Amino acid sequence: MIHRQTVPVLGAPIDVLGWDDVLARIAVWANQRESRVVCFCNAHSVVTYGRDPEFAVALLHADLAAPDGAPVAWMLRLLGHRGQPRLGGPDVMLALLAQAEVNEHGVFLLGSTKETLSALRKRLRGHYPKLQIVGALAPPHRPLTAEEDARVVQHIQRSGAQIVFVGLGCPKQERWMHEHRGRIPAVMLGVGAAFDFHAGALKRAPRWMRRMGLEWLHRFAQEPRRLAWRYVDTNAVFLWRALGQLLSRPLRRRSS
Repeated sequence: MIHRQTVPVLGAPIDVLGWDDVLARIAVWANQRESRVVCFCNAHSVVTYGRDPEFAVALLHADLAAPDGAPVAWMLRLLGHRGQPRLGGPDVMLALLAQAEVNEHGVFLLGSTKETLSALRKRLRGHYPKLQIVGALAPPHRPLTAEEDARVVQHIQRSGAQIVFVGLGCPKQERWMHEHRGRIPAVMLGVGAAFDFHAGALKRAPRWMRRMGLEWLHRFAQEPRRLAWRYVDTNAVFLWRALGQLLSRPLRRRSS
């Protein structure tokens, strides 16, 4: 049995683990074709956890909630886990694709658009020539009917996929994975904008910006209208509540 350690960041349970741990766990689950849910949590995710009850339930029941955003990884370090790395969804996806190619795990891509998926598959075939991409599907950007949802599930089941990358965006992808736990016999990973990055539809922030926690600024520069209010709102709330969580710790120690 794999030991799991989580630490609350603004209340959201975030896993404390390293690169080798996350890759090893997913490999075991994929080998055994277990229906598992893996979330990648940034500042937006942990703020949404306190606002969206359905998202909170999905995250609470996830098998792994990795620190995706640099601020979330920094919080874990400040809370006593100094060696905690950032486990970004796009980066973990690439590492898993390389691992899946070696382990011969079937991979399914769910989300984004047909154009992006086509470009993504082309790029992945170039980088991972032996990777088994057993299917790809871009569902409509609206709630699916029960019949449509059943067809999506059947499509994934018939593909034989052991790993399903879900790029529906937060919080939609987390809710979808939670709702389909037990119906999809594979490891489901909510990777957000990773499809757009790896397909070349969006340019990824330089490494120095990612290390400094400024990837959000780079994304905002590319999609200002869509992301403006989200970043103004959630980033401010994250900073305020993170400061409160950190300042409350010594007070608890003195009162004990």
